[in-house]
Amino acid sequence: MSEKLDKIDLKILKILQENSKITNLDLSKKIGLSPAPTLERVKKLEQSDIIQSYHAHVNPTQMGLNVKTFVLVSLAWKKENALNSFLEKIGKIDEVTECYIITGEADFLMKIICKDIPTYEQLLFKTISQIEEIERLKTLMTLSTVKDAKLLPFNYDEK
Repeated sequence: MSEKLDKIDLKILKILQENSKITNLDLSKKIGLSPAPTLERVKKLEQSDIIQSYHAHVNPTQMGLNVKTFVLVSLAWKKENALNSFLEKIGKIDEVTECYIITGEADFLMKIICKDIPTYEQLLFKTISQIEEIERLKTLMTLSTVKDAKLLPFNYDEK
């Protein structure tokens, strides 16, 4: 954190993570400030990149996206420019919604969301496995979601 966050900033962050659609008026009432300084604080949190954006949390199953997998990817590092080439190709695949460089038994962990198993199979065999920078893939198929927290694990009441 580049700046010190006080108790009010932390309260704002907690409330906005729980409901980013809250009006400035309602937010100001919850934190005990008038609307103008509340808005000023939110703008400051946005400008300092603590609040990066606001999103609608969309239910993938309601959108017909029923398959979520995590794929461990090991790169063929001997290939020239393997990392940048892999990242460029993965960046163009919409179904890859998240991708992390990791430690352990693989180099990357990708989260993939798609319609159904045949769609996933097509994506895996016709697109992802054709990326020549990939040496090995291992799919971890999710069965159901038991926790999907949007509130960052931080002690908001600490100060």
